[in-house]
Amino acid sequence: MMPLKRLTQFISIGLLIMATISAWAGTPVLPKGLVLLPPHPAPGLKLKDMDDKAYDLSVVQGRWKFVHFWASWCGPCQREMPSIQRMVERMQGSSLEVVLVNTSESEDTVFSFLAMVAPDLNSLLDSDGLVTEQWQPRGLPSTYLVDPQGMMRYVAIGGRPWDSAEYIDFLSALIAQPGK
Repeated sequence: MMPLKRLTQFISIGLLIMATISAWAGTPVLPKGLVLLPPHPAPGLKLKDMDDKAYDLSVVQGRWKFVHFWASWCGPCQREMPSIQRMVERMQGSSLEVVLVNTSESEDTVFSFLAMVAPDLNSLLDSDGLVTEQWQPRGLPSTYLVDPQGMMRYVAIGGRPWDSAEYIDFLSALIAQPGK
């Protein structure tokens, strides 16, 4: 028979291992290039899109937001944009809100670029660059994942294969988490 102290230690270690496994199992695997941020409120984002429709990020609560800063002159942005369109197609019907923000280009430039590489996407226009300045992306493209409560949770700097199984699985797991 095991002494009581030893049995208590054994049970405690077992419970700790089970708690660790449970916590780990609920966390989606972080794809390469995506960085977990200390949660902090997302800056304001009030812009108009290419159809002159107003958009306010603070109004879109209760769902994950994929906020992507880009420019047509940016080589990695050019290569990445078709993968974002394919990601949107593959995640159609999900609650992920995809928000593209073009930094300091004319509507004609943005329209021409998207018509060639991602014709089904629309973009917000940050013509004066003030919203981009508030968000302070460290380079282009930069993508932020904002949780349903408006907190910035993840960032990816540089082009990513957003339509790959790795990223689709991660995004799907994020939006499926209850209470987040």
